[in-house]
Amino acid sequence: MIDVVIAGAGPNGLMLACELALAGVRPLVLERLPEPTTEQRANGLVGQVIRMLDRRGLYERLAGTPGPPRPAPGFTFAAFPLDLHDLPDNPLYTMLVPQRRIEQMLTGRAAELGVTIHRGHEVLGLTQDERSVTVEVAGLAPVEAAYLVGADGGHSVVRKLAGIAFPGVTRDDTVSRTAHVSVPASMVDAHGALHVPGFGVLPPFLHTRTEQGLIAWAPMPGRAPLVSVGERYRPGDDVGDGETSIAELRAAAGRVLGADLPLDAPDGPGPHLLRRTVGGNTRLASAYRAGRVLLVGDAAHVHSALGGPGLNLGLQDAINLGWKLAAEVLGHAPPGLLDTYESERRPVGRRVTMHTRAQSVLVGPGGEVTALRELVGELLALPQGRRHIAELISGADIRYDTPGVDGPHVGRWAPDVPGLRELTRSARPLLLDPTGRLDVGPWAGRVDVAAAPGLPAALLLRPDCYVAWEGTTGDGLPEAMAAWFGRP
Repeated sequence: MIDVVIAGAGPNGLMLACELALAGVRPLVLERLPEPTTEQRANGLVGQVIRMLDRRGLYERLAGTPGPPRPAPGFTFAAFPLDLHDLPDNPLYTMLVPQRRIEQMLTGRAAELGVTIHRGHEVLGLTQDERSVTVEVAGLAPVEAAYLVGADGGHSVVRKLAGIAFPGVTRDDTVSRTAHVSVPASMVDAHGALHVPGFGVLPPFLHTRTEQGLIAWAPMPGRAPLVSVGERYRPGDDVGDGETSIAELRAAAGRVLGADLPLDAPDGPGPHLLRRTVGGNTRLASAYRAGRVLLVGDAAHVHSALGGPGLNLGLQDAINLGWKLAAEVLGHAPPGLLDTYESERRPVGRRVTMHTRAQSVLVGPGGEVTALRELVGELLALPQGRRHIAELISGADIRYDTPGVDGPHVGRWAPDVPGLRELTRSARPLLLDPTGRLDVGPWAGRVDVAAAPGLPAALLLRPDCYVAWEGTTGDGLPEAMAAWFGRP
């Protein structure tokens, strides 16, 4: 019997496979596509996941440069520029990297860890009992596993087969068009901003909102620039999801800007994006688990792409689930550990769907929205307002419930200390001890210990780098280790 079958070899499924393998579990990854897709999807990473990848030794592989990531001096929220350069301990990190490059990196890492990936094999059915789940797979004999994880996207077959509802809302009153393009070089300044005669400046990598719609200009390094235009679905339009055209995109940009934006086919090799999307979905799975079947990423939640939260949310689902599921498979999980995956991550998913819906309202057309934006803009001018939004977007505001354990860091992302990015690459529990006097005792086979000069108190880190205990004397430490990592 296989330990864990993962349906889906996108970033979330691959990340989960790597986390399981680090913990000593060998998953089987099934992907319905025979080859990795060349379709243009996400253009980068936003949020805490960038720092998490660094703590697994994966950030430098993506960045191609040595050293840890650095916070972004600015970002965008609902087409408001978000100036972060003056925030102490700025929590927001960004990274421009295409999704296919992320998948390539994680595929390589999974191979290093001995993960088996079978492409061209779609999940067709499943049955489960108290002991295992049996997966019917196209082109293979039925596969029996201890657990099945659906990482197979917003139209998840696994979610449907498991009978998990996917409630939410569908909008059909908007049309977005996105394409790789070329523009006259004279329109782009040295800072990458696009100067549109009759309108003004479109700053790079930010959304610009008018009362007619939304437009974004993204001069991607080493690739053709992207232009994306969103507007209300107009009466008489007869369009649906599918391929758009440069002429159609140019016309939409003209309506939104009130000025002509000369666009042409992109230069250089493809693949090039040319996509039209009507409406959108915001949905959250009613449960993240049904028996021995679990969901991660878009299989559990779909939402607007405004602000780029998708991979931050999905990859951290996988990292939260990986060590807990491995403990179940290996037989040393404390009671209820796997249930904390849903109790911790589903509220985070709900929070992301909340702020993406709020942003969708704030970028909409109309004078009423303009008035609302004036008020929100006043709040974002305040440092505390900008910090609140930066923590919301990045996920730095997450605090997991840790009953009976007190401390300012408990339940939160572990602070950076010297050497931590090397100490967390093994994905093992870690006690950071500035006193040199604490002892993990019989948990020595499961919990690593490292000196941490300068910390005011010792911190017990879960494998996902959230703090499970904090103290100076060791009181409550054995209980915390037993609660999260099982009794030895």
